[in-house]
Amino acid sequence: MTHSLDFETAAARMRTQQRAAEQREAHYHEARVLLLISQFTTTKKGLTGLTKLAKLDFLLRYPAMLERLLPSGVASWPEGTAPTGPERLAVESRMTRYKYGPWDQRYYSILGSLAARGLITYGDGARAEFLATPQGVAAATALAATPEWSVVADRTKLLKRHFNKSGSALKDLIYDRLPDAVDRPWRTEI
Repeated sequence: MTHSLDFETAAARMRTQQRAAEQREAHYHEARVLLLISQFTTTKKGLTGLTKLAKLDFLLRYPAMLERLLPSGVASWPEGTAPTGPERLAVESRMTRYKYGPWDQRYYSILGSLAARGLITYGDGARAEFLATPQGVAAATALAATPEWSVVADRTKLLKRHFNKSGSALKDLIYDRLPDAVDRPWRTEI
């Protein structure tokens, strides 16, 4: 009996730890996407389209790929935002090659969670538009002020400056200039 009880206790502890790790990962992705949406939200409009969101997020998650698209390459990075050596060799979170390039199946749950907590809203146009609410802007501003998120926040500014294009234009740019990111079978990791 004790053996069985020990096993059940250990299994329950492992499930609890796994749920906590999944929650931390979800919060991490939500924070990054909130920073991105907040940067692209103005008084008149938000970040328009899932394709645009996915392509901008791809460039944010893969800074070495972003660097290849910047007008002056390495010289385009503002002070302190260039990818570190380890970032050039790894990515913070893998994406999957899908129909129109890089994609993460978690976008729907990430966006739903942000909306449910009142940090973003969905625009009511024909295409999805994501707008940071005042609470979302405040949360993004607080995140950007932390050492852990300041570089990511600065990189979202760089994305807005150089890549505030339509999702289709971003897709074409990635296909044209980063073929190694899309020349692979669907549903494979990038």
